[in-house]
Amino acid sequence: MEKKELKKLIETATGKVSADLCIKNAKIVDVFTRNVFEGDIFISDGYIAGFGGYNYPPVKEVFDAKGSYIAPGLIDAHVHIESSHLCPAEFSRLVVPHGTTTVVADPHEICNVCGLDGLDYMLKASEKLALKVFIQFPSCVPATPFENSGAELGAEEIASRIENPRILALGEFMNYVGVCNADEEILDKIMAARKAGKYFDGHSPSLFGNWLDAYIAAGAINDHECSTPEEALERLKRGMYVMLREGTACNDLEKLLPIVNDNNSHLCMFCTDDRQPSSIVNDGHIDNNVRLAIKNGLNPITALTMATLNAANCYGLKDRGAVAPGRLADLILFDDLNDFKVRKVWASGKLVSDEGKYLASDLVVKPEKVSGKMNVKNFSRERLALKLESDRARAIKIIPHSIVTEDAEVKVSRDKDGFWQRNSDDVVKIAVVERHKGTGNVGLGLIQGFGLKGGAMAMTIAHDSHNIIVIGDSDEDMEAAVNCLIEIGGGMAIAKEGKILSSFQHEIAGLMCTKPAYEVAEKIKEMKEIVKNQLHISSEIAPFMTLCFMALPVIPALKITDMGLFDVTQFKHVSVEI
Repeated sequence: MEKKELKKLIETATGKVSADLCIKNAKIVDVFTRNVFEGDIFISDGYIAGFGGYNYPPVKEVFDAKGSYIAPGLIDAHVHIESSHLCPAEFSRLVVPHGTTTVVADPHEICNVCGLDGLDYMLKASEKLALKVFIQFPSCVPATPFENSGAELGAEEIASRIENPRILALGEFMNYVGVCNADEEILDKIMAARKAGKYFDGHSPSLFGNWLDAYIAAGAINDHECSTPEEALERLKRGMYVMLREGTACNDLEKLLPIVNDNNSHLCMFCTDDRQPSSIVNDGHIDNNVRLAIKNGLNPITALTMATLNAANCYGLKDRGAVAPGRLADLILFDDLNDFKVRKVWASGKLVSDEGKYLASDLVVKPEKVSGKMNVKNFSRERLALKLESDRARAIKIIPHSIVTEDAEVKVSRDKDGFWQRNSDDVVKIAVVERHKGTGNVGLGLIQGFGLKGGAMAMTIAHDSHNIIVIGDSDEDMEAAVNCLIEIGGGMAIAKEGKILSSFQHEIAGLMCTKPAYEVAEKIKEMKEIVKNQLHISSEIAPFMTLCFMALPVIPALKITDMGLFDVTQFKHVSVEI
């Protein structure tokens, strides 16, 4: 805020000059004292001047709330925009009508593909939107040394960007082992951030005791990976913020909600982490978290405080998160605390959504340096053949509604030459094909619980290195799906009987596209129907979201990388055969 704007804000508050907008007759949700009071809200240059007084000059524009509730705009405390398949402008179009006015985005997906070019693209593409986007500098690019990604970002790269005021901290530090072992390279990253007065987001599933102490002492300020009440309570009592996540594949909110009470709710926030467009269209964004919390017995104002003020406090965003003088006029209007449905949204005092209709005109930035990221060498059907020396094998076992997997031992069938062939045990092949450096790597494994039969599906969205991940019950279909992605430059593909049933190009790093948000949501919905009806994917899982996490070698227990099957609990590659 410039001096001239500050002067006008003060003079508007004292009634010396006219406000730009007055929202009158509102029930104002006070997230400081967790109360509701009736009043008017006066706005100047996108900021809240105050609640009015006697002998105020006429206001330029008046909106009558007619007794509806006004609350702060909602904040997603941790999200990967890339997981929506949308460029930032279209992501804004999708989430703002649901009341989200600020997100804290970790672009480690695109940075694992494109490095600093990816970070710069996300900053530029999200700069002038109705949605306010803050960025976390990715801390783990690559996520582990046990796979190939498209870039490496170290302390030097962090130092080159971390002073940017829109970069709040280092992104989730998934390598908690390295943090707790005080690895020199990791300490250099942490110190590069600390010199700018910034810390890091946590990512520490199943971490307890003195290792958790060490992780927090190093600078972890929050965690979105709690999947049990015990994990959440251990973090809360150490002063760590805990996020109740409700994504597409990860649904932790209802499991964690019972631990939230008046004594600790100030350290609790909401996030989506990874949420597909169809989930946002059908169920909502952070407003969905709020509704679920209220449905499960949480006080509505406590839920709204978690969705606003707490996230702002966690990141030191003193200019938002509350309806109060000096705060941004990021506001939502709704009619019922217990039946929470956002009707109108203001961003910086401008009406940007009315009854679900998006009113802002956001610029879609061309992905000039982050497209065409496909460098696959020496791929063929023969590279997918899995030869085994034993009839017993390890398989990644899917846990419905979770990205955590189990390490299953399965009996397999082999042909006369010892190559795996499908039997009736719901076990199919999974592979990761390296696409960044032309190494020719193809990591092979088995997966149980997907329910796939009679085809293959493949994606270039495969957390976090985003090589090509493919699953199928025949090498012919797997080959067809992979070759389709190579041809279109990345995205999603479904194959059956050697032919492509459907494909969807993602021109931005193989992760996102510039197509309209609702068109993307409809396309992904169509592809989900195909894999469920023609490939018989289990109805218990989100097929594409679940598949893309099977390559993430920091979430227990068994995952797959371009270098092979990876045991997260042992932190090493293991053979498929037993």
